[in-house]
Parts: sequence; C-alpha cells; structure tokens
Amino acid sequence: MAGGQARRMGGQDKGLIEVAGKPLVEYAIASMKEQLENIVINANRNKELYSQYGFPVVSDSDEGFNGPLAGMASCMKAVNTKYLLTVPCDSPLLPGDLVSRMLKAFEDNKADIAVADSGGRMQPVFSLISCSLLDSLTRYLENGERKIDIWFQQHALVSVDFSDIPDTFINVNTPEDIKMIESRLGK
Repeated sequence: MAGGQARRMGGQDKGLIEVAGKPLVEYAIASMKEQLENIVINANRNKELYSQYGFPVVSDSDEGFNGPLAGMASCMKAVNTKYLLTVPCDSPLLPGDLVSRMLKAFEDNKADIAVADSGGRMQPVFSLISCSLLDSLTRYLENGERKIDIWFQQHALVSVDFSDIPDTFINVNTPEDIKMIESRLGK
C-alpha cells in the first residue's frame, strides 16, 4: 500500500523515501517476495517509478486519496486470488512469518478478515482479506464510508497477535522516524 498522501512527511511519496540507502517500498517488496507468489503495488502517484519494480501498479478507482479501503478495493478488483494481503510501504521491519501467521489465524478461525494486532491495538493496513468481500467493500465506499475498523467489524474478523515483534509496526511518519529506523536496521 503506497497510495497515501503522506501529509506528515510534507507530501513526499513515502514509498520512495530513502531509508538506509534504499526506498521504503523495497523493504516491503523484499519481505513479501519471500512470502507470496504475487505482489501488486497500490499507488496513486509516481506509478512509472513503482512500475520499475516489475509488479503491477494499481491506483485507487476513485480519485481523491480516499484512504486504505479504497486501495484495498482497487487491488481486489485487479487480482485473481481468493485473498488479498496488505502491508504498508512505510514499515520496513516486516517479519518473515507475517503471511504464515496471518493465514493460520484466518483459516483456524474461518475468518473473512485477519488483522494484525500490536498488543491491544489493531493495525488495519496489515490485513488478510477474503476477496469475496469486494461487493460489501464497494457498497461501503459508495455510501461515503471510509472508517476501516467499522467495515472490518461487519465481517468475521480475527485479530492476529504480533505483540512479540512490535517493531513490525514501526513506520515512517516524520524525518525523525527515518533516523530511528535506520538505527534499528543497523542492529
């Protein structure tokens, strides 16, 4: 997910911000390539730069940066898979077992949506969603709704505990965050 406006970063495209010498999106790609067969990048600007990574680039169907649900819906329309796993482009410390843990919880609980939890706090952009929910999501967005947690709660939802690796959810929101993440990546 690289479709946001990054207001707290002065409007820079966060996926293309360099951390420790490479764009943030490359950390997400490297981690997901080890865990998934297919990758799609959701981006609403700099599509030509993102396409250089060799993966399909999908923009939100609706213009206007309508939040992560709009990106999820657009990606669901573009893929031919049962599930869609989403991760943000600005969290470079993704664990190597993110997908397996999400899928296990999803299947064990017969869920429609699995969402990562950092120890009592839902991390909704780290989600595994059944693509069968596309019609529900489309209707929700068409009604002007944008709140991700409300839409999630309308479906069989399972929370996946990642409190044992809280660094997973560290993301870049400020220039100071870049320095902090670079020090963690150096360890």
